[in-house]
Amino acid sequence: MNPSYHAYWRELASGTRQTPADKLLLLLLAPFAWLYAALLVLRSQLYRSGLLKTLRLPRPVISIGNITVGGTGKTPTTAFVAHQLISRGFRVAVISRGYGGTLEGQCCVVSDGISIMVRATECGDEPYLLASTVPGLMVVIGSDRYAAGMLAVEQLSPDIFLLDDGFQHLRLHRDLNILLLDYTHPYGNRMTLPAGLLREPLSALHRADLMMYTRAPRGAAMPEPVGTIPCCTARHTIVYLLPLDDHQPVPFSHCHGCTFLALAGIADPHSFFTGLRTAGLDLIHTISYPDHADYTGERRKEIADAMESCGADFLVTTEKDGVKLKDITGELRDRILCARLELTIDHPEVLQEGLRGVITAIHHDYGGDHPA
Repeated sequence: MNPSYHAYWRELASGTRQTPADKLLLLLLAPFAWLYAALLVLRSQLYRSGLLKTLRLPRPVISIGNITVGGTGKTPTTAFVAHQLISRGFRVAVISRGYGGTLEGQCCVVSDGISIMVRATECGDEPYLLASTVPGLMVVIGSDRYAAGMLAVEQLSPDIFLLDDGFQHLRLHRDLNILLLDYTHPYGNRMTLPAGLLREPLSALHRADLMMYTRAPRGAAMPEPVGTIPCCTARHTIVYLLPLDDHQPVPFSHCHGCTFLALAGIADPHSFFTGLRTAGLDLIHTISYPDHADYTGERRKEIADAMESCGADFLVTTEKDGVKLKDITGELRDRILCARLELTIDHPEVLQEGLRGVITAIHHDYGGDHPA
């Protein structure tokens, strides 16, 4: 999708565009949204009744997903949960679809927790980013998440699975269903695709075991609860910058007096640019591409030309985009910095209680002999 059309659609679907023309377009899209929602409700009922089979892996599964299209911070949250479990001595494996990689559709081990076996262009940006930034994390990909999980069981022997972007993947049983919502507009305009941001109608909220509202301002009030589902708020903060090849962080204090071109190929680039400005960076130009964008030769030339024309000292981008620019050559390479995000959770005991339930399941339901 053309970036300008994509930005327009997100504004329309999030409810921020309210002109008569916008409302007419939504009216035209509404019947398709209603049909889409009805089909998803039917699908959910078929799984709940057992007419469509849910498969269970021989290890517990924690799903981290959302109910809207992109932009809730699934990858940083998955990394956070992985760190929590690995620090307790568990062998953790992420199951991802591998969206955007040339191996998409195949089952493949991306990392065994020690070595990364494939490139970002093969496995997709998010699996590669998780494998390269979380020490000890095992990662497998496959559109058939059950088959990918069984591959991991056979080759990697994990104790726990994290199902990346798994809220809609009803075919796989999960022991903890974590749903991420954007605090600023959790449901967009409350309509499903193609008229809104929702992947499913709001009735699907009740499948969640825990709800985390990301992008919440510090000290934000807790949203109205959905039934008895536990919830917490969180925010992703840009803490420092990293060169493409150097793991030495660049603190923001070293960026004083420098100018930046900001680049993002993610679902919501505006929030990334806002975060950079909040951190004190002087952005003199921004470039946004659609989520999971490929950085072809043509796009790389666009970026290099933009750097030259705006005269920025450095290019700053997301780590997800950075993994696809690691092979870039020339003078521009030394001027690219990646922004490291960290997750801060208010009332972290809500998440810890959910994780304790999964750890208990390892001992009692899965017959494991693992750390407490």
